[in-house]
Order: sequence, then C-alpha cells, then structure tokens
Amino acid sequence: MEQRLFLLNIRLLDIEPMIWRRFVVPADISLDRLHDVIQIVMGWKDCHLHEFTIGTKRYTENPESKEDGLDEGKYHLMDLCKKNGRAFSYSYDFGDDWQHELTIVDNDFYDPDLTSAMECIDGDRACPPEDVGSIPGYYTFCQAITDPNHEEHEEFMEWFAGFPWYDKEYKSEELNIDKINYTLAIFQRWSRDRYPFRMRRLSLLKKG
Repeated sequence: MEQRLFLLNIRLLDIEPMIWRRFVVPADISLDRLHDVIQIVMGWKDCHLHEFTIGTKRYTENPESKEDGLDEGKYHLMDLCKKNGRAFSYSYDFGDDWQHELTIVDNDFYDPDLTSAMECIDGDRACPPEDVGSIPGYYTFCQAITDPNHEEHEEFMEWFAGFPWYDKEYKSEELNIDKINYTLAIFQRWSRDRYPFRMRRLSLLKKG
C-alpha cells in the first residue's frame, strides 16, 4: 500500500476495565473524517457534538466564530501531529462528556497483511450506549442489566431495547472487529474522493 498510514490508539478515559481501540488511517486524513472513523471504531452513533483538542487549539464542526474553535474539515492529521507518542484529545457528547485520548503509535505504519487504509486492528470491550448518563450512569446500567434483582433492571432493559441499532442486547465485554471493519469499508467507499473520476468522464465527453 503506497499511501502513508498512521497507526493510532484511542482509549475512553476514566473507565475500568479500559475501553480502547487500535486502528489505521491515512496520514493525510482530515479531522472531520477522523471523527467519522472514531465514531465507527468506538461504536458511537454520531448523535451529539464533538471536538478535537490538539495542543492549545480546538477543532470543531462548522464553527460560527473563532471562539467556537477551528473548522476541523480544513485540517489534516499529519500537519498537526507528526511524532510518534504524540497525544491529543477527542470529546464527544458534551452532556455525558465522553473524553478520549488518542496517541500516534506509528507515523509511518506498514503491515503487508493490511487490506485497507482504514482498519481496526485491535481493541477491547464494547462502547457505552448513547445517552446512558456519563460514567456513573454507565456503571449503574452495566450492573442493572446483568442483575434481574436490581431495582432498575426492568427500566434499563426497556430503555435499551428502544434503540434500533443495539439489537436489544448489551454485552460490555464483547468487541466485533469484523463488523467494525465492514462498516469502515462502506464508509471509505462512499466518502472517497471522486474528483479524478469526474474529470476523466468530462474529458471523454469533450473528446466525443
């Protein structure tokens, strides 16, 4: 694979046992697309606002002013983070306040078995459900759904069953990397740059 790749590690802060992923992205990925990849590899559903913090600067989606941060779509990862070991932050859902730490593991990653420029390689444990109520709510939820005698068991089971994307069952210790990579493959196909194709087609039309 000729494209330069970054190997990243992401972990959800302040939760034990740790929820983490290790994944590959193109070095020149824009931050808005990195956000999409993070949502997929972690298991979030892109229901809330987010932001990156790299050094002293914040990068957000469609900021209306400088106080709202910089436009993440205009910046590329390789221009902001170049060295192995460099860490930066990703915040998701300002209500539940999920804080993630990303670290550049390898800024020129190569693996002959790699099949895609966007691929999850490793990780552990399932992502918390959306809107569960931050870390305290997550711990209560995990206790309640595994204990039929818990006073909130039925309430949480009914609440969780209302989400169409969770298949009515939550297994905190499971991680389906094949499913993540299938979703990444779809995302990569539909978000690919189609400009060269359009230019070739226009050129052929003009010649015809």
